[in-house]
Amino acid sequence: MIHTFFSSTLRELQLFLRSWRFWTTFALVVLIFAVTGPYGTSERMMPGMRLGYWLIVHAVAWTIAILFSVMADVLLRPYLRHTLARMMIGSLAAALPIGFALGAIDFTFTGRWNEMDGGLRRALFALPLCALFCLLTYMSMHRQIAAVSASPPAAPSPPPPSTTEPEILARLKPQNRGPLVRLSVADHYTDVVTTRGRELVLMRFADALKELGGTSGLQVHRSHWVADRHVERLRRDDGKLFVVMKDGAEIPVSRPNLDAVRNRFGTL
Repeated sequence: MIHTFFSSTLRELQLFLRSWRFWTTFALVVLIFAVTGPYGTSERMMPGMRLGYWLIVHAVAWTIAILFSVMADVLLRPYLRHTLARMMIGSLAAALPIGFALGAIDFTFTGRWNEMDGGLRRALFALPLCALFCLLTYMSMHRQIAAVSASPPAAPSPPPPSTTEPEILARLKPQNRGPLVRLSVADHYTDVVTTRGRELVLMRFADALKELGGTSGLQVHRSHWVADRHVERLRRDDGKLFVVMKDGAEIPVSRPNLDAVRNRFGTL
């Protein structure tokens, strides 16, 4: 249970770290605060100091808010169906530690330490900001968050290799019969690739998949199937995911199969 919690939390945190939208939004917000100098910072601080102050403030506040939102998303998943509701609870809970963190930052820059009631006031002030941050984050990244939340934390183990020869090999010429590498659609044919060669078989792709027997593999696209033992790695190009085979072939992955492919081959 604990391992699953930490694994799921880490996966969602990595989603934020890899998102250009998140970093762009963060940079714009920091720049706006540094230029406008709200809450008297334009009078008290020079431009360079003001930029550093707001950079630290937002880095700390966003880090705490994201951490609390992600943990709440993972912990409350069995009890609340809507991702935004789970994240909002965590984001609002982050207001209290954010309030005291801002007090520590002000002490670093001004030398004045706020008492407990000052930290509580800051926390109350941070509540609407936390809610707004959560809403903006969800609106810009809800698809990615939902995809990560829906995928299982650990990849299932591939089935053991079969000791019986797949039926489809009987359709090939004797010199092409060997361990299966991949299958692909080719008009009305199925292109069967083995370690000993390739051959076009006149049959539907769906029927060809039924004749794989217990061969360990995965359908990565509606037109492609690959054998586990012949997958080398995954490659992303211009937002599209490809399975790179040991023979150098690159097989595209369709959107409905992204999670299954990452879970099966993501650690290669």
